[in-house]
Amino acid sequence: MRMQLCDSLLARSSNPEMVFLTGDLGFMALEPIQAAMGGRFINAGIAEQNMVSVAAGLAKQNFEVWVYSIAPFIYARPFEQIRNDIAFHNLPVKLIGNGGGYGYGVMGPTHHAIDDYGSLLTLPNMSVYVPVFDEDVGAVIERAGGSSRPAYIRMGRGEHPKGYNVPLYAPWRQLTHGKGAVVIAVGPLAGTYIDAFLHIPIESRPNLWAVSELPIDLTPPPDSLLNQINASSVLCVAEEHVRHGGFGSDLLLYLAGLGVSPQTFVHLYARAHNFGRYGSQRFMRLQSKLDVDSMLSALNRSVHG
Repeated sequence: MRMQLCDSLLARSSNPEMVFLTGDLGFMALEPIQAAMGGRFINAGIAEQNMVSVAAGLAKQNFEVWVYSIAPFIYARPFEQIRNDIAFHNLPVKLIGNGGGYGYGVMGPTHHAIDDYGSLLTLPNMSVYVPVFDEDVGAVIERAGGSSRPAYIRMGRGEHPKGYNVPLYAPWRQLTHGKGAVVIAVGPLAGTYIDAFLHIPIESRPNLWAVSELPIDLTPPPDSLLNQINASSVLCVAEEHVRHGGFGSDLLLYLAGLGVSPQTFVHLYARAHNFGRYGSQRFMRLQSKLDVDSMLSALNRSVHG
């Protein structure tokens, strides 16, 4: 999604009040932004805490501020500065983290961002955007840029099947239609299940939904999804995030407030930071049972017992 990000930010860069900061990352992708913005493109170096505090100061002076790094370096390393300098003052700084989830899988647990949006959503005023497809990035940048709230944008890699007609961006989208279980996946992970679900007969095909914006109370699920949850015997949530503080628990709390109680709840999530072996994002998802076969097995067990 980095090229789409570059194009989207480049389209905004004529605004003289826009400033872009990077933590010495983004090479071979963001050079067009640097060329267009000149001195408003700031390489803050490997000093993320300082970079976030500088971003907060610029936002306080009414600049439009975007901050970029790989995901673990944009939320974990400067968490105190995000909390104290951005969130507590409700400053509209936009934090862009590339490689969310197990995106940097082979580099090990220091580079895994599987507790990112859960951690940041504990802070006041924070919004989170998780684009599902490459085609979503432009809409996400526009929506985040037009918001007065601080935001975290979790970037990944669009993974829809070849030939799939990507629906227009929305915080909630139904990607497959059937008469089976309801499955909700966060961000790009949703795209990995589309092809397998489309090969299931419609009588048992899951209704697959993708969610791209959090927290839920800012962009509530549509009535059509709530009706499906009420009518289905199984609700499954899949997220490349640890269980505690993730979307699954937040969704259940939200549904409980509406008096909606799924008959059977299945949760697929990032199982651990530390594994004996590390590999690609696909390999790491397999270790956490977030892969397609694990999803199909979990649904089969929940439906047939």
